[in-house]
Amino acid sequence: MVMEPGAIRRSLLEKLNDYPKSRATKSLLRPAIGESLFVAEGAEWRWQRRAAAPAFSHRNIATLAPMMSLAAERSVARVRDAGDVPVDMMDEMVRATFEVISDVTFSGDGQFDADAVHRAIDAYIAAAGKISLFDMIGMPDWVPRPGRLMTGPVLRQMKSIADQSIAARCVSGQRDLPDLLDMLLAGEDPDTKRRMNTAELRDNLLTFIVAGHETTALTLAWALYLCAFDPTVQNRARKEAQVVLKGRTATAEDVENLPFVRSIVDEALRLYPPAAILSRTALVSDELCGREIRPGDTVMIPIYALHRHHQLWEDPNAFRPDRFADSKGVDRFAYLPFGDGPRICIGASFAIQEAVIILATLLSKFQFAPVEGRNPTPVMILTLRPHGGVWLKATPVT
Repeated sequence: MVMEPGAIRRSLLEKLNDYPKSRATKSLLRPAIGESLFVAEGAEWRWQRRAAAPAFSHRNIATLAPMMSLAAERSVARVRDAGDVPVDMMDEMVRATFEVISDVTFSGDGQFDADAVHRAIDAYIAAAGKISLFDMIGMPDWVPRPGRLMTGPVLRQMKSIADQSIAARCVSGQRDLPDLLDMLLAGEDPDTKRRMNTAELRDNLLTFIVAGHETTALTLAWALYLCAFDPTVQNRARKEAQVVLKGRTATAEDVENLPFVRSIVDEALRLYPPAAILSRTALVSDELCGREIRPGDTVMIPIYALHRHHQLWEDPNAFRPDRFADSKGVDRFAYLPFGDGPRICIGASFAIQEAVIILATLLSKFQFAPVEGRNPTPVMILTLRPHGGVWLKATPVT
């Protein structure tokens, strides 16, 4: 377990090739997302990253923002329709962010059964999202994991739906306003001129779909819980959002004018990081924090603990968004909601833009309050989920 920023920098940046993703991580995820960006190593990872990078440029992310705004509007309508009944904002945020990722990936063209993929993802995480003892003791991937024996049909269905959608798009051609699938189809590694084939496209699309809605939904749910927990922070964010938005839905152009809402997102990512732990397998002998590292050792970075470390953060368990008012005051390797180094999450800017748009829109429309006796408990499976949901009362405001 490593929680010293210098040692983390060494394993994630300076000695990147000596610390690939752990065998357990690969064994857990490879059945669902193959050799995609999240799992691939070395040259295989590099060419995919170069080919996919243009799709996640600032310009392209901004062009996808209207779908985020639309999802925010739909969420507002659903919360308003609930009336005085408490709402599970975890469930609501999962629905909203899945609408975003399915729309920006396949533009709602009718070729993609979003509900089926959503059910398949949930079933896979529920059945296979726990590390097996076999993974921890280094058993080869071909040895069946008891918890994953039932996921084969689910995975085949999920991949089949994605393959059919890609094939249909190849026939129909690019849209006037390109979506993520169009951008990836057009993507090319500038060094090797290699493009993704159907299997590579499918695995990467499923990676973006799985990671792109679950993590952002968790961030938003925890942020809303924290705002309900601290009305002073919530009221300040609401005032900022109402001044900027003037009653409308947030857009990409508004994000830079919502610094306090952005700070709430950052602080929620600190206190409840969706990816709460990173693990790497050492390939060579090394030394971290004065301790010997041997080939085959698993080096774990417990992000949840790192973000609450008393030597790295002032009053670390307190909800204080203002600590992110000046990002220069935050040690780069003490705050890792998206990882760091060359393998930092390619969709980080996408996720932040989406979270600010949805959070600002919701806070401008509602006053959120906790439901007595229903506080969420953080539980780590693949991600840091709020056990029992995030149940809040939402009162419309003017």
